[in-house]
Amino acid sequence: MDEPTLIEGCVRADPKAQRLLFDTYAAKMMSVALRYVKSTEEAEDVLQDGFVKIFAKLKDFNAQGSLEGWIRRIIVNCALDQIRKNKKFLQDIQVEEVDYRLEHKSYIVEGLMADDLMKLVQSMPEGYRVIFNMFAIEGYSHKEIAETLGISENTSKSQYSRARQYMRNQLETIEHER
Repeated sequence: MDEPTLIEGCVRADPKAQRLLFDTYAAKMMSVALRYVKSTEEAEDVLQDGFVKIFAKLKDFNAQGSLEGWIRRIIVNCALDQIRKNKKFLQDIQVEEVDYRLEHKSYIVEGLMADDLMKLVQSMPEGYRVIFNMFAIEGYSHKEIAETLGISENTSKSQYSRARQYMRNQLETIEHER
């Protein structure tokens, strides 16, 4: 089934089309959700809430970008909503910006499996993890992050710098253990 036909079927609430859309994107979007929340159960909640919104708003999809990108944006927003709902998010504290340098140690990163990298990201403190995901993986600007999360741009930048330092420290620990 081609994408326009799939979308049309989902808009008509055709269960087969909805199942196909879910089956096509659920695994990828579960990975996206897991980058933001710590537990599989929370990620499953994000995924469920996200697909409910996707099916409700699919009629508004204008095909200006990719369907996957549009779905990803909804899942990210649902993950952020989940974090806010659980009140486990970073505090809006103004901290001086620290410019850490993440040394390129590709030989360490190359030796890590995707699961190991996911565990590193999930081990970050929540504020670091959310901003790291939004900036480094999803491609949000610090201005967009600040607006989305209701924090200052400087807080976003400093949290990202600290997230990079956290990753650097974790990679160095892995290097020393090898």
